[in-house]
Amino acid sequence: MSTDRDSITDLANIFYHDGVVLVRNAVDDSWIRLLTEGLDRHIESPTIRGRIWDRDDQGRTCFYDSQAWRQIPEYQTFVEQSPIASIAGKLLNTERVNFFFDAVFVRTPGAQFRTPFHQDEPYWSVKGFDTCSIWMPLVAVEKKSALEFVRGSHRWPQDFRQTNFGALTQDSRDQRRELDGKDYQPFPDIEGHRDDYEILSWDMAPGDCVAFNGRTIHGGSGNLSPNRDLKVFNTQWLGDDVRVCFREEGMDPDHSSLMREHGLKHGDRIGTNLYPEFPL
Repeated sequence: MSTDRDSITDLANIFYHDGVVLVRNAVDDSWIRLLTEGLDRHIESPTIRGRIWDRDDQGRTCFYDSQAWRQIPEYQTFVEQSPIASIAGKLLNTERVNFFFDAVFVRTPGAQFRTPFHQDEPYWSVKGFDTCSIWMPLVAVEKKSALEFVRGSHRWPQDFRQTNFGALTQDSRDQRRELDGKDYQPFPDIEGHRDDYEILSWDMAPGDCVAFNGRTIHGGSGNLSPNRDLKVFNTQWLGDDVRVCFREEGMDPDHSSLMREHGLKHGDRIGTNLYPEFPL
């Protein structure tokens, strides 16, 4: 399930069938240092989208922010010049990818907050199977504290009732509503029936990353040891079949207004300088 970057093409099959794959040594230390410098400044000056997802009674927090790559030069350099676009494109088996957005997750030492199991793509302002999220910790992470994935769940046909993160975070920007008349299937209780599923996670070092399909069910990345924090830089990439999708249920991040301003309509192929294209 893991490999050096030189053999990344060998993992496209695993990514396609399993919906997730570990890539060892995806980027070198210079990129980790660059992103860490950007993240340190980002934490001090979040965007308007930044928020604390959780704060426990001991003051331990989970910080989230997204779409900062135009404001943080280190992020933009990484997106445009690192090997990460090539990795996403090879895993998607496409000749080009579009960058969608970036996100950061920062948990302070000892934080126990775990992200509930969910899928990503049903929240997005796009729809399609050819998506690749790349979860890359900037610090070492233990398997027990890493993001977890349900193998093969990206191919499940059900339209699940997704987690309303607004109820979890008490932030209106995270709200998701259900549509009348739409037949949602109950989201499977992964946590309560872990033995019924093949759940994957790994010990990871800086430079390793996990790539996963936007429909792969995933969650976790809490349960930190008292002396361990967790800093993650996440990028989302879009392939051939992805189209603009304005979802009545609500979107997070909601790109619909910005997309319309740039002439993108529901059903269009993703594009414009909002979502730069990277030929491989």
